[in-house]
Amino acid sequence: MDEKNKKQQLNIELTEEIGQGTYSNLAIITHSASEFVVDFVRLMPGIQKANVKSRIILTPEHAKKLLQALQDNITKYESMHGKIKNIEGFGGGNGGSINSSGFGPNNAEA
Repeated sequence: MDEKNKKQQLNIELTEEIGQGTYSNLAIITHSASEFVVDFVRLMPGIQKANVKSRIILTPEHAKKLLQALQDNITKYESMHGKIKNIEGFGGGNGGSINSSGFGPNNAEA
């Protein structure tokens, strides 16, 4: 490995707690002029209340990079496993409208 690659390496640590992951079946995405906020929520059948399990705040540039990375990975997934079907509604019966990406309700600025 040359000097340039050594300087560009990033050591990322994943703790056991974070490595377990948190299940989410709804993401609520809002934005302002300076940031995107993604709230990950777990909806349970028959339960009218749901809590945010995780909140991620991104710059617009990083939000766009995330979008591109997700699109790339979805394309790879679908080439191996077949097309992912679009689902209607949230599954939680809260009546929100689905935005054009089909991922969470359509929100205005935060």
